[in-house]
Amino acid sequence: MRLFLSFVLLIPFCSVLAQQATSPAQLNLMPLPSNYQAGNGQLPIDQSFSVSLSGYKEARLDSGVRRFLENISRRTGIALTNRSATGDSGARLTIQTDHGSKPVQEPGEDESYSLEITSSGAKLNAPTPLGTLHGLQTFLQLMESTPTGFAVPVVTIHDTPRFVWRGLMIDVGRHFIPLDVIKRNLDGMEAVKLNVFHWHLSDNQGFRVESKKFPKLQEMGSDGLFYTQAEISDVIAYARDRGIRVIPEFDMPGHSTSWFVGYPDLASAPGPYQIERRWGVFDPAMDPTNDHTYNFLEQFIGEMAKLFPDHYFHIGGDEVNGKQWDANPKIQEFMKSHGLKDNAALQTYFTTRVQKIVSKHDKMMVGWDEILAPGMPKDIVIHSWRGPESLAAAAKQGYRGILSNGYYIDLMWSAARHYAVDPISGDAAKLSVEEKQRILGGEAAMWSEHVGPETIDSRIWPRTAAVAERLWSPESVRDVSSMYRRLNQISWHLDSLGLTHNTDYIPMLQRIANSEDVRPLRALADVVEPVKDYQREEFAKTPPTSFTPLNRLIDAARPESETGRIFSNLVDEFVSGGCKDAAKSSEIRSRLTAWRDVYPSLQRGMASSSLLGENENLARNLSVASGAGLSALDALDRHQAPAENWKTEQTTILQQAAKPDYTQVLLMVVPPIQKLVEYVSPGGGCSASK
Repeated sequence: MRLFLSFVLLIPFCSVLAQQATSPAQLNLMPLPSNYQAGNGQLPIDQSFSVSLSGYKEARLDSGVRRFLENISRRTGIALTNRSATGDSGARLTIQTDHGSKPVQEPGEDESYSLEITSSGAKLNAPTPLGTLHGLQTFLQLMESTPTGFAVPVVTIHDTPRFVWRGLMIDVGRHFIPLDVIKRNLDGMEAVKLNVFHWHLSDNQGFRVESKKFPKLQEMGSDGLFYTQAEISDVIAYARDRGIRVIPEFDMPGHSTSWFVGYPDLASAPGPYQIERRWGVFDPAMDPTNDHTYNFLEQFIGEMAKLFPDHYFHIGGDEVNGKQWDANPKIQEFMKSHGLKDNAALQTYFTTRVQKIVSKHDKMMVGWDEILAPGMPKDIVIHSWRGPESLAAAAKQGYRGILSNGYYIDLMWSAARHYAVDPISGDAAKLSVEEKQRILGGEAAMWSEHVGPETIDSRIWPRTAAVAERLWSPESVRDVSSMYRRLNQISWHLDSLGLTHNTDYIPMLQRIANSEDVRPLRALADVVEPVKDYQREEFAKTPPTSFTPLNRLIDAARPESETGRIFSNLVDEFVSGGCKDAAKSSEIRSRLTAWRDVYPSLQRGMASSSLLGENENLARNLSVASGAGLSALDALDRHQAPAENWKTEQTTILQQAAKPDYTQVLLMVVPPIQKLVEYVSPGGGCSASK
C-alpha cells in the first residue's frame, strides 16, 4: 500500500503578513491560505450568480457545487435557481478540476487549489476534487454583506495544506452522539478543511457499532444506542462527499469492558461484566494469552475492515493498568514461559499479533503512544497523546505519527493555547527533514465524558477552527489577535451550517433560569468558563456517571469566555497606558457596575430553580469582585489613597472569588480585576512600578 508522505514546500508568507497589517479588507478566512494577494473591488453575489464545471467530472463535484449554492442561498436569502452547468462560459464562477482522486482517499493526495476573483468573475482551479471542495469553502468564507449587496472581495489565492493529516476525533463510546450531530460536525470539518474524522466507537461505557458476526457486542454493550452498518456506510459516504476520511477506533486490549458484557470469554478475568457508568481507567482487559481472543478479533476486524474502506484502522492500545493480568496465574505462567518480563512486553505481544490481523485485511494499524515498542513494523502510525517529544522519538525510529497532545479540546483550554501547539515543535523541531516528513499532522480530540448531543458542538467549535489553521496554514501564521478576529467570523459562518455552539446557548440558560428572560444569568454565564483539564470531577459534589444530566451552568458556559478575554485585554491596555485613558476607564467602570448588580437581579429567581440556585455563591463572588474592581478604579481615576490594609483586603476577596467550587466554573474577570488592584499606588493613582 503506497503512502504519499511528501510535504509541500512552504510559500514565503511575508507578503501575507504585510497585507494583514495594511489592507483594510483583511480576509476573514480560517485557515488562512498559504499565499494570497488582495486586490481592489468586489464580485457581486446576486440572482444571476451561477457556476460551471469543466475538466474532470464526478458526482462528488456536482453535489459539492449544489451544497455550495445552497449555502449561498441560505446565508444571503437569495434563491439561486441557476444551477451549475457544464462549459457555461457565462458563469460567474468557473471551476476546472484536472483529474480524479483515489477511489479510497489517502493522506498525501493533492489538496491544493487556486482561486482568482475579479470584479467580473471568479476562477477556481484544482488538480483533484479535494482541492475543488476546499476552494469552494474558501469562496463561501469570503462572502460578506456590503453597502451595495452581497459580494466577495477581489483576491488571488494559491493554497495548499502544510500537513496531510488534519483530523477531529469524536468519542461516541462514553456518551452516544446521534447521526445528525455527527453529520453537522462533518459539515463544520469541511468548512475549515479538516480531512480526517476519527470515530472512537468503543469504550468501557459503550460499544456503538452493529456487528453481524458478534451481535451481542451492540445488543448487550450499548444500552441500545449504536449505529447500524447501513448508518455507518451513510456517514462514510457523507464524509467522502466532503473530502473527509473516516477512521474507526475500537479500543483494545483495555478500555474494553463493553465488549465483555456480551463476550466475557475475551477478558482476563471471569465475568459477569456490565457497562461502566463511571469515568476513568478500569481493570478489565482482553486476555493476550488466549488464542480465542485472536480468533475473535480476526473475524471482527475482518468485518469492520469491509465496513470502513479507509486504509487506516485504529486499535487504541492506551491506558492498560495490567491488574487483571497480574492477578491471573495462567497469564503469569504464559509470560514466564514466553520470556515476557512485564506487562508492557505482554501488551507488545498482543499488539504485534493484532497488527498482523489488521495487515492481513489490507489496513495500516494506528494506535496511541503505548503501541510503540522495539520490533514493531514500520508501517504503523503512532498517535501521540504524550506530546511532540514522544512523536519525535517515534519519527527517529522510522515511524509515522500524528499529534493530539495539546489538541484535547475537552480540556477547555483557550483557542490561543491550542493555537500555540505545533506538531513540529520541541524535540520534533530538531528532526532532520526526512524525519519531519514522518509527522503527518494532528487531530483535535473530543472525549465525551462530559458532553452530549446538546453540548458537544459548543465544546468542539469554534476552537477547533484554530487547530485546523495550525494544521493547514504555514508555520509562520502565528498572530493571535488575527486568529481571534477571524475565529469570531468563522463561528458565525458555522452557525449557517447548522452547528449549535451558539444557538443552544440561550435555550440552555432559559432552562437554568426557569425564565424566558435570561439577561442577568447571561451576564454571569458570559464571564465564566468550565474548570480546566480534568478538574470537573475533582470539584463535583458526587462522582459523575454517564447518567449525570449535562444541564448546569458549567454545561451552558462556553469553554472560553469571549467577554472575559475582551475585558482582560481592555484592562491590559488601560494599565499599560498609565491608567490615563478616560474612555477605557469608563468602559471598565460600566462593565464592573453591571456585574456588581448581577447577584441581586438573580436572587429573585433562585428559589424557583435549583439549577439557578446552586450558583448563588458564584453570583455573589462576581458582585463582590466587581466591587473590588470599582474601588480600585476609583483610586486609579481620582488618585484617592486607599486605606492602609485595602490592597491586602481586596486581594483576599479576589483570591476567594477565584477559587472554583461545586459549580465547577471559573470567574474569568477576576484576574484582570486583580491587576487593577495591583496597579493602585499607595498614594492613589497608577503605580509606575507595575
